[in-house]
Amino acid sequence: MLAAALITFREGLEAALIVGVVLAVLRRVGRPEWRTAVWWGVATAVALSLVAGLALYAVGAKMEGRAEEVFEGAAMLLAAAFLTWMIFWMQTQGRQIRERLEDDTRQALGTGRRGSLFGLAFFAVGREGVETVLFLSAVAFADSGAVALAGGLVGLAVAVAVGWLLFAASTRLDVRRFFQVTGLLLVVVAAGLVAHGVHELQEARLLPVVVEHVWDINPVLDEGSGAGSLLKALFGYNGNPSLIEVVSYVAFYGIVGALLWRQRPSAAKAA
Repeated sequence: MLAAALITFREGLEAALIVGVVLAVLRRVGRPEWRTAVWWGVATAVALSLVAGLALYAVGAKMEGRAEEVFEGAAMLLAAAFLTWMIFWMQTQGRQIRERLEDDTRQALGTGRRGSLFGLAFFAVGREGVETVLFLSAVAFADSGAVALAGGLVGLAVAVAVGWLLFAASTRLDVRRFFQVTGLLLVVVAAGLVAHGVHELQEARLLPVVVEHVWDINPVLDEGSGAGSLLKALFGYNGNPSLIEVVSYVAFYGIVGALLWRQRPSAAKAA
């Protein structure tokens, strides 16, 4: 639940910031009547994202046996890859997002067509929606659909509330710092998805097991217990992981950590 809430909070707040920037530009230039086009774009993007999410989850729910394991494993690894890419992209581009959106909004106003503003809001929010759908589907496969949905709704509600407060108070959020902090948390979530994905592909016999259980601490901390489920959702905890699960989990942290460390000088120079 917490992993789903964290993902939707970050993605939802990013979408809320996008809408807030566009509305702020309209307010500054005295064109409030164009806000309707923005909200139509947002509503359409949200509706299509919900349809895509339900369709993706329905496809996974209908599969059984080996096909289900392959589908879920592939979805988890794909979601982890997208999460990781998003983290690196935001580390370098987070500072310029506001300026680019303001320029795009002014260009849309310059065309004199409401469709341009609709398209700007639709594609900006739609991108966040598609990413959220993929991430939540992977979390739902790793945990449960009901828990992932509940966590997603909580995170989205908090994101909308925070975004509205920032817009109403005309407060500028340190976007770069926000994405740095949440990015580190999402690295943990992505590592858990990698381990879960590897486990599913091993269940489907697409990856070798080598050593079935490197250790077994389920008698001490069962992954099905309350604490174990929490650790599983946040950190990808497995009480009896295979050797390849452990290696992939540790390797993910090592590779991502090294790349983030190398990125620090270029990010500081750009700032």
